[in-house]
Amino acid sequence: MTTIEITYHLRDIDATASRVLKHLDTKTVLFNGKMGAGKTTFINALLKAMQSNDVATSPTFSIVNEYSIPNDKVYHFDFYRIESIEEAYNFGIEDYLSSNHWLFMEWSERIEELVPIDVQTLTITDIQDNKRSLKLTINEKKSTQKTAMTIQKF
Repeated sequence: MTTIEITYHLRDIDATASRVLKHLDTKTVLFNGKMGAGKTTFINALLKAMQSNDVATSPTFSIVNEYSIPNDKVYHFDFYRIESIEEAYNFGIEDYLSSNHWLFMEWSERIEELVPIDVQTLTITDIQDNKRSLKLTINEKKSTQKTAMTIQKF
C-alpha cells in the first residue's frame, strides 16, 4: 500500500484534484474527515478534473447524488444520516455497489460491512488558513510492501 500525502491551499484545489485523480486505481473512493473538513468540496474539484459539468452538493438528506462525466457517471453518497444497514438496503445500495460506476462515499463507516474490499481512502484534515492536509491510500494489488510517498507541498 502506498500513501500519498499532500498539503494544499484551497486556491490550489483543482490542481490537487487533478493530481489525485491520476492515482485513483479503483472506482470506489472513501472520503474521510470531520464535518466541514472539505470532503464535498474536494469531490466537486474531482468532478471538474473528470470533465463533469455538474456541481457536487452534499447528499446529506438525499443520501446519494448522481453526476455525469464523459462515458460514465459518479454516485456520491453521504451516509451520515444512515442509522442501520437496513436503511442502506432500502434505498438499493447493492445496485449501486454492483454498477461499475464511480462511487464516492462520505461517512462510509456507517455501512462498513457493505463497503467493497477494493477501495481507496482519501482523508482530509482542515489545518487552518484555508489549508488542508490530504492523505490518499493507493492499493498495490501485486505487492504487499508498504511505502510512503510525499507529493510536493503547496
